[in-house]
Amino acid sequence: MSNALATRIAEAVKAAMRAHDSTRLGTLRLLQAAIKQKAVDQRVEPDEAAIIAIIEKQAKQRRESIAAFASAGRAESAAQEQAELDILLEFMPQGADPEEIAAAIEAAVAQTQAQGLQGGAAMGKAMGLLKASLSGRADMAAVSAQVKARLAG
Repeated sequence: MSNALATRIAEAVKAAMRAHDSTRLGTLRLLQAAIKQKAVDQRVEPDEAAIIAIIEKQAKQRRESIAAFASAGRAESAAQEQAELDILLEFMPQGADPEEIAAAIEAAVAQTQAQGLQGGAAMGKAMGLLKASLSGRADMAAVSAQVKARLAG
């Protein structure tokens, strides 16, 4: 792990060990394991974008778990998942503001309509464009819902 984000994660693991913070340590170790697994699977050291994608995936898993635990009435488990999600979000890049997201959606939709795309093709093309510009800085599930609404209306 040679890039800055991987180094930050490694330093955070050391700090969590020193602080005896088991929740933080466990979450960061799972993140490091996922990063190392990606390195082994692809036989290359993951770059910052790949690490952000891993963090996004783990954050999405936590959000889904929080929703499941909350609907099942398991507040303690949901709180544990929320704590892990908060730790993961510390390593994400600064989020895009709503105006920036709206402008990016409008531009992507305009581009797909200019190409004459409709339906699923327009949705796929727009999300491809948006993923390139907003990945790691916005909740892509929420962006997808906004694009779908914009294309329908």
